[in-house]
This record gives sequence, structure tokens and C-alpha cells, in this order.
Amino acid sequence: MEKRWKILVAIMVLGVVLWPTPAHAMHLSEGILPIDWAAAWFLVAAPFVYWGLWTIKRRRAEDPRAMTLVAMVGAAIFVISCMPVPIPWIGTCSHPCGTGLGALLIGPGPTVVVASIALLLQALLLAHGGLTTLGANIVSMGVVGAFGAYGVFRLLRGLRVPLFAAALAAGLFSDWATYAMTSLELSTALHGDGSLWGMFLAVMAAFMPTQLPLGIAEGVVTAIAYRFVLDRRPELLGACPDLQWAGGTDA
Repeated sequence: MEKRWKILVAIMVLGVVLWPTPAHAMHLSEGILPIDWAAAWFLVAAPFVYWGLWTIKRRRAEDPRAMTLVAMVGAAIFVISCMPVPIPWIGTCSHPCGTGLGALLIGPGPTVVVASIALLLQALLLAHGGLTTLGANIVSMGVVGAFGAYGVFRLLRGLRVPLFAAALAAGLFSDWATYAMTSLELSTALHGDGSLWGMFLAVMAAFMPTQLPLGIAEGVVTAIAYRFVLDRRPELLGACPDLQWAGGTDA
């Protein structure tokens, strides 16, 4: 009798796993970019990944505590960017990215590295994105998302904008810039004989209904999370000497 129950449970589990369900692609999916464009984006991403690895190695040598925050940010980016919001009319998904927060906590270079790892694992384990499009996804979510947030935050803090508002703007800009870059990657490779900018605007318009509110939400979450870390565990930021500028005592 016990053996029959085990067989029945096994059949039910297989049924759940193998039962066809609708899927929505996340990131740029496998095969969507021609091979020449896919290779070009790998070349663009490579120096940023190398620089990020060098930065992580240097920080680890200076203070091993820095690796704790790098690991936490990597895990957060993996989880945050796995929250899909389907866009049925273009067969893909919007999703928050987390790279804006990462850039404020560990810097843009290391954020590119942990975002690359997250994207690789999602492609291999979850079928989110693809291996041939990994370079393009790294450029949009990792490079543009991280460096965009870092630049906006530095600029606003230099203008004496309060910390919370600067972090909110950085997270919001990171999210929207990621999707603008994704739209550019798609349109440059796929516009054919049509208008490049026409296709770019069409793809951007398809993302807007979901990504506009998602960007605002990610900005708020980025500001809250950054303020929380700065208030409760400032020593984690102190373990990254090149990010000590990011502190501050204002609200």
C-alpha cells in the first residue's frame, strides 16, 4: 500500500512539473538577437566585468568585511530581478532590477559582477534570459543600471540634495535607464529596413504601462533600503573605502 502511495505521489509531482503553463520571457531571451549583435554586447560588457572583479579583489585585500555586503547585494539582485510582471502584447516581462541599490551599497563595478552572476544563474536555472544574450543583459541591467544610479546619486549629493531623495532618484533612474537600454538593444538589432527610432519608441511604449510605476516603486525601495543600511550597519559601507563619500547625516 505504501509503495502505491509513493507511485501516486510521484505521478502527481511529475504532472505538476510537466504540465504546460504559459511562460513570459524575462530579460532578452535566447536567440532574440542576431549573433553579431550578441557578440558585440559581450565585448561592451567585458571591460566593466573585468574592472568590477579587480575592484572586488582589491577591497577584499583591504578589508574582508566588504565581501559580506557584496554577497548580500548579489543575493538581493538575484531575488529582486526574479519578480516578473508580464507584458502579454510583446511576449516579455517587466521586472525590478536591484542594480541601483547595489551601486549605492557596493559601487557600480562590483554591482556589474554580481548582476552578471545573477543573470547567468537565471538563464541556466530559470530560463530567464539567455546565454547568447547574456552580454546584452549585463550591459542593460548591470552596466547602465549600476552606473546610471551611481552617477545620479553622486550628482545630486554634490548639489546638496537630501540623501533619501538622491537615493530615490538613483533607484528610479536605474530602473528606467535599464529598460531604455534594453529597448535600444532590441531596436538596433531588429529594425531591419524600418525606422530605428520608430521601433525604439514602439518598444519603449510597450514597456511604459508597467515600467513607469515599477521604476517609482524601485526608487522608493532603494531609498528606504539604503537609508536602513546606513543607519543600522554603517560599518558595512565603511568596509568599502571608495564609497565613504556616500554617507551623510541629513535626513
